[in-house]
Amino acid sequence: MKSVTRMVLIAALFAAPVASFAQSSQPVSRAQVRAELAQLEQAGYDPHDWIHYPENIQAAQAKVAAQNALAQAPVSGYGGATDGTSRSGAASGM
Repeated sequence: MKSVTRMVLIAALFAAPVASFAQSSQPVSRAQVRAELAQLEQAGYDPHDWIHYPENIQAAQAKVAAQNALAQAPVSGYGGATDGTSRSGAASGM
């Protein structure tokens, strides 16, 4: 019986940090939840489609995450990435 009690105590010690970590986030307001739901619905999520629930919301969350990543990307100059060199004029092949 002592081994069962010891195992339960050890399991509780391992679970305590996980539970406290889950509670460390800031509370979300009702307006924030509604805005997030509207953003998911615009990305294609249908809250009434319970048959395809996990795939439906995961696809919408991926779209929203991609849109947010593009919105937060810094905008600089024209064209693609640069390699740090500059070339201008004609080639000097003499």
